[in-house]
Amino acid sequence: MKAIWFTGPSKAEVMQVEKPVPEAGKVLVKLVVSTISPGTERAQLVGERYISLNPDKCKAVTWPRTEGYSSSGIVEAVGEGVTKVKPGDRVAMSWSKHQEYVCLAESRVYKIEDDNVSFEEAAMWHIGTFPIAAIRKCRLELGESAIVMGQGTLGQFAVVYLKAAGACPIIAVDPVPEKREMALRIGADYALDPFAPDFVETVKKITGGGAAVAIEVTGIGKGLDQVLDCMKKFGRVALLGCTRNSDFTIDYYNKVHGPGITLIGAHTYARPKVESHGGWWTEVDDIKTQMALHSHGRVCLSQLVEETFSPDEAPEVYKRLAENKSFPIAQFDWRK
Repeated sequence: MKAIWFTGPSKAEVMQVEKPVPEAGKVLVKLVVSTISPGTERAQLVGERYISLNPDKCKAVTWPRTEGYSSSGIVEAVGEGVTKVKPGDRVAMSWSKHQEYVCLAESRVYKIEDDNVSFEEAAMWHIGTFPIAAIRKCRLELGESAIVMGQGTLGQFAVVYLKAAGACPIIAVDPVPEKREMALRIGADYALDPFAPDFVETVKKITGGGAAVAIEVTGIGKGLDQVLDCMKKFGRVALLGCTRNSDFTIDYYNKVHGPGITLIGAHTYARPKVESHGGWWTEVDDIKTQMALHSHGRVCLSQLVEETFSPDEAPEVYKRLAENKSFPIAQFDWRK
């Protein structure tokens, strides 16, 4: 089968590898659409450290490796004991790979119950669980103001789901004009340039004294430092972006301690595995939430996809990703 591998620093290749066979408890899926997650995939493509399944450790990247984790497809076969899905079912997947056939544990495969939901939309549900978890942890209430620092993939998802959750107003922040324009199209009430000299004053004017909730997605120390200046007293800041470089300083006494700001670690591993509870939901329940939101027309993630590629274009796509951090939301269509 065809598979995309990272074979060295900033290098991707399309390989021919053996097609997997589903063992007991596993599901074999023929991929239809897989979504590129630029932040995570770029970090592992170029060799930045990453959080392992053990959140107490950070691992160094080694090659060769396969990547990709949010996708959709059609069940090809199931192993012994699988009851959730059957061959022919349309499914979304978590922690999958960019390859023609994916073999996953049954718990990582979700039947798409609504035939009106496209493969393109379902292929983004796993990524969507990340900003949803961050919003939940902030305990956003109806009508509270929210600011999203960074309009990459997760930032755009955050805008969509903040709107669905009732945040008002929503301020999207990004230095790239095209990103700000997109943010306004998908639901932000305001889109600001963080380098504008009156940026903080503008946020406080719009929000009547500061944002109640912030989703920090830049992964840059300056982004966190700056958004802290934009918060109201007792505001909550979710650290959704992975700040891999710790070489920055925050005035915690004046920006966090004094105003009573809550800083929340929002990595997707930092969630319950089995039982959801207030503000802390499992990945499975967040997938089901997106199924319902899409089926009832409350959100439309397909509007976020700017480019679609054939898997054969992977070497050029990842070369571009390695060289340019401002990468659009894009997908591989495995029917091409």
